Amino acid sequence: MEALEETEEAEQTPEDTNSLNISDFLDDLEADITVGEASVPSDVPGFDWSSIDTSHLPSSYKTNSRQEKELLQLADHFLEQYTHLCPDRKPLFVHPVNECGVQKFVSTTLRPTLLPFPELYYWSGCASFVCDYLIMEPLKCPISLPSSLYSPTTILRYQRGNCFDFTVLLCSLLIGAGYDAYCVHGYATLEMCSLDQTQEVCPLLRKPPEVPEEEDPNKYRIKYPVEPQSKFELQQKAKKEEEIEPGQEEEREEEVEVEKPKRDPLHGLRVHAWVLVLSGKRKVPETFFINPFTGNHHSTTDECFLGIESIWNHRNYWVNMQDCRQGCKDLSFDLSDSICWEIMFSESNEPSQLPTESPKKDTDDMVSDSSNALEKGEIDMSFEMPLSWVARIKVSYREYENPFSQGKKVILYNKAKLEKWAAYANGDGLVERVTVYADSDCTEEVEVKEWFKHREDLLYMREVNKQTQLITDYFRPGHPLLLKAHSYTSLEPETGHTVEYYHTARVDGLWKRFENATEMTEYFVGREDFLHMRHIELGERDKKTQTAGIGTDANPRPIVQIKEYFHRNPEKPADEDIEERIFMVIDDIIQLTYHLEVHDTIASKVVFCRVIGREKREDEIFLSRENSVTYQPWSSEKHKNMLHLYNLLWELRAEQKLLKQQVRDSEAEV
Repeated sequence: MEALEETEEAEQTPEDTNSLNISDFLDDLEADITVGEASVPSDVPGFDWSSIDTSHLPSSYKTNSRQEKELLQLADHFLEQYTHLCPDRKPLFVHPVNECGVQKFVSTTLRPTLLPFPELYYWSGCASFVCDYLIMEPLKCPISLPSSLYSPTTILRYQRGNCFDFTVLLCSLLIGAGYDAYCVHGYATLEMCSLDQTQEVCPLLRKPPEVPEEEDPNKYRIKYPVEPQSKFELQQKAKKEEEIEPGQEEEREEEVEVEKPKRDPLHGLRVHAWVLVLSGKRKVPETFFINPFTGNHHSTTDECFLGIESIWNHRNYWVNMQDCRQGCKDLSFDLSDSICWEIMFSESNEPSQLPTESPKKDTDDMVSDSSNALEKGEIDMSFEMPLSWVARIKVSYREYENPFSQGKKVILYNKAKLEKWAAYANGDGLVERVTVYADSDCTEEVEVKEWFKHREDLLYMREVNKQTQLITDYFRPGHPLLLKAHSYTSLEPETGHTVEYYHTARVDGLWKRFENATEMTEYFVGREDFLHMRHIELGERDKKTQTAGIGTDANPRPIVQIKEYFHRNPEKPADEDIEERIFMVIDDIIQLTYHLEVHDTIASKVVFCRVIGREKREDEIFLSRENSVTYQPWSSEKHKNMLHLYNLLWELRAEQKLLKQQVRDSEAEV
């Protein structure tokens, strides 16, 4: 016997030895992982699926109908043929046991349901609800299929499950909403299987793609000469960069090594389940995947998906017969193609490609019988899928509005942390918060973004710059003051506030206002008088009244100067259309600057000054050659008339009085 064993060992080829070594390594690794990952701490301490109460479940959960038993026999028969013809393939996920320990076919575990919530009529709403409502549990062994598949009703009740539980629930909602959706059993990367998003950018921080600017098709446009550069200076600059680069490259390599994830020894072997949505129904333009853990949309060419074993919906089951050595990039999802996809139950009485005879004969006879069956195509595997054994999926309004079982959900991204709450969990209406960090260890905060719902002041977003302490609030239309955005460092008055308004809803067309202790600037849009900017300079308050304890309303800041800027009014001549208007309130000077015509180079100006040595009387308009300066080289004779200047000064005095009141109103509004 020893000699026989030695000869058998000598006959083993190097390939057989390598395959044995690999299989032994995987067996040992699987045993280690089973022991290690089975003890992964759950979010609820001491939670045990084996201890759940199943006494209240319907009889369909505990027994199989005649049609279901026949279905299981056909599935077993299909598996026998499949394992015979494809002995190197991994086992299929066909009929695991449910929560009552009864074998159920995976297609009957799907329960197509349309829930009465508008958001769940779309795939994005269904995906976000499932990933928010359920708590992710890893598979006991990452390279093996789970032994059980619980009903979506039980998963919803306990709000937890593995990737297959997530997928079945999401697919049930999508099919109920009218999508051509399928559950997928395949393989994915470590990050996707373990819900590790620390290498990804937070979706709320992604910038929209830049639209490339269209080039001017006019080939006769003027090409301006490029600014000349010294070749010698460029050479010297390149030399300096070459001297600095070696040190920087070493630092960059160290940073890349730190940030680069470690190689996964189980790459390509980790079992995962996700959802496939085919194009066609619900006007879906392109086939795509949905990761049930995150609810994110993925292309079918995404490198995170490494292969597919099988897919199923509520009507049938398909086995992938295509090569997945390049992942899912080159896969065809035409399920009617019998070369790419082996269907379990032929539709429209189409013959199956697999033989139906049980492998009781010798191997040679079995192969010949299967080849004859394949050539003749005489086997009819058509079968009507029984109805789902799962009870109706129900989600109450309270459960839908509060999907987080622990009050909130925390997701870690690359240098960012996302926190989610239910709509009414916080008193201030906070529902989401993204914290951006400067380092990968998430120790130094750079920026915080918060989103709100159901607030009386219609605040929906707030941005906080942790380095400058600048806070920006964003409001929806309908605010009592028509606010759109408000930037500040402190809510105290006169500390620097920038306010944006919904200008189309305001009578004065104001869209932006900036105010601090010494100035105020207002910007306007779409005014009939063509005013587009107003700048006010403010002085310091009287210190005596401040020390006396008088409030800011009774002791306003003195107005030093008011500047107004106007756009060109094409209906007026340029020498009558004011471009800039300055009211020097303390110095009692008014200065006007008019617009220029196309051929003009010097603008017309009018200045009204205070007469030195004359006391100013209330409501008195005093005009003489001494206190008025005009320079209007292009104007007509009427502009040089003193009566015209007197009427103009009278109007300006009235305007100044109104402007001072408007400034006080603006201060009060801020």
